[in-house]
Amino acid sequence: MKMKYCFVALSLFLSLRQTAEAGDNRKMSREEYIAEYQDDAVRDMQKTGVPASITLAQALLESNDGNSPLAVEANNHFGIKCAGWNGPTYLHDDDKRDDCFRKYNSVFESYDDHSLFLKSRPRYASLFELRQDDYKSWAKGLKKAGYATDPHYADRLVKIIEDHHLYDLDHPQSNSMTASNYPDNPVPEKESGSPNEARETNEYHPRHLNHVMVASVEAVDAFSHRTVEQINGVDFIRARRGDTYQRIAREFELGSWQLPKYNETESSGELQEGQVVYLKPKKSSGSGPEYITKDGDSVYSVSQATGIKMKFICKYNGLREGDTLEAGRRILLRKKNS
Repeated sequence: MKMKYCFVALSLFLSLRQTAEAGDNRKMSREEYIAEYQDDAVRDMQKTGVPASITLAQALLESNDGNSPLAVEANNHFGIKCAGWNGPTYLHDDDKRDDCFRKYNSVFESYDDHSLFLKSRPRYASLFELRQDDYKSWAKGLKKAGYATDPHYADRLVKIIEDHHLYDLDHPQSNSMTASNYPDNPVPEKESGSPNEARETNEYHPRHLNHVMVASVEAVDAFSHRTVEQINGVDFIRARRGDTYQRIAREFELGSWQLPKYNETESSGELQEGQVVYLKPKKSSGSGPEYITKDGDSVYSVSQATGIKMKFICKYNGLREGDTLEAGRRILLRKKNS
């Protein structure tokens, strides 16, 4: 008989434990997220001009509806990293192991910082010339400015906005979408021990969300620290001692893949002091007709010196990328008779 009671007690304990773990692992739904934070998106729109639909769609996409480790443990719903930040930090594997992300005291701080991030950076200035309710152009503009490397980023934002009618938030004075009456999605009551309460106290820890989609940019004022010059109409800077492509990409709010691609080289290792680093893609032809090689020149060095992609230099001169160039050779920088 005693064994029977022990078995029943054990079964009850295991059942309660499984129920508690299921509660701990409960993910916030997209509808719950919208109902919870749409008013904050509207508030930031009224303060900074960033459309509420865009803010909310970005937060949904990048925080996995508020369920990513970065969102849960650091209140960071937009994937903004640590550069230029003096506050608390959170380490998370992203472009490299233990990447540093900003940690906020509340989700509201994350929303405010995201709006300030867009408002204060020159690369996003053209967005604020768009209509506040033109969410499609805003989505395309964010992708074009390099906010994320995902080629479908703009389309994904637009789909979220249209699937959930978030465009109504861009006209708060004439719509009825509020945190308390989002269609068919009432705000869950914040009972003791509920997922909402756990999220606010950083006790809500989903266990199967190790990937977080993060912006490919970091919050710094790069242009006050570097001199941007041009070769062949292409922006470049000169590397400093200890520079890497990754470091420069962070400063100039570029994706980690962009600079190696623009400079047609590998991304690892330090750059030489004074080395030309292009911030935009090189062109297919030069501003002048030809280049005269010097000792030690290669197809790559000519490409970097002229702002022309290597494949076009090879095409115009019958070369291969690994060919050795003797000093004094005339290198055509455009098609003949062009």
